[in-house]
Amino acid sequence: MSGHHLETPFWQRQPVLPLPIQRFLRKRIEAALEDPLDRFHLVWPTVLGAPKVREQHPEGVPESELFAHAARMLAPLGVTDPAEAWARTLAALPDTAEPGSTGWRPHSDWGAFGPLISLRCGWRLMALTPLPLDERYGLSCGVSLFNHGLYHECHDALEPLWIEASEPLKNGLQGLILLTAGYHHLQMQNAKGMKAVWSDALGRLAPLDGRLTTPWGPVDFAEAARVTVERLALMEGKHEWADLWRMPRPLWTLES
Repeated sequence: MSGHHLETPFWQRQPVLPLPIQRFLRKRIEAALEDPLDRFHLVWPTVLGAPKVREQHPEGVPESELFAHAARMLAPLGVTDPAEAWARTLAALPDTAEPGSTGWRPHSDWGAFGPLISLRCGWRLMALTPLPLDERYGLSCGVSLFNHGLYHECHDALEPLWIEASEPLKNGLQGLILLTAGYHHLQMQNAKGMKAVWSDALGRLAPLDGRLTTPWGPVDFAEAARVTVERLALMEGKHEWADLWRMPRPLWTLES
């Protein structure tokens, strides 16, 4: 797993996004989670919304330059033909881009959210690119997304595993999902929701002694549970939101 998650830009309060932008982001992560071969759909928003690229090409990125930027991110995914990948993205997700006078521009549906879309898609790509493309992919996605501070996406990765699981694995996965939901509430600074789901999560996870055994490898969540307990305890007294952010960030480990 990449070590870059240790300095994630998402370990801070996040804005509430308009529903169209939420749908835009959801379609792309769902595609990447369902089939690792579709991770390349995350590349194009990362390039097109990047502030420096937009500054250099306000009326559209020339296709040759778009492909040159994308090639550096596509190669680790095993994609060697940027033109073919671009055509597939435009066919599957036409809200990715539209023509400008000098090349391709972010689709008008993006509004003013280009930089945020670029950052979020790029960070998702960083989280998913190095993962094993076998039966461990789904759980690996969940762990890596959690460690990159992408808690909403982590929920999306773990939910299909939870739906298909039987007890006692189902209850353990539910505990991890609820733990994740609590940190998403922290990003939204929703104290009531955060306390409720963390309390439920910790109750479900307590019998596991910090380690969930799964068919895809054990997940060590002991430290994440510990810092969550500490946050809940802090919330019982007088505190500021900054106090919760200053505490250690939770991390999971997927053991081989």
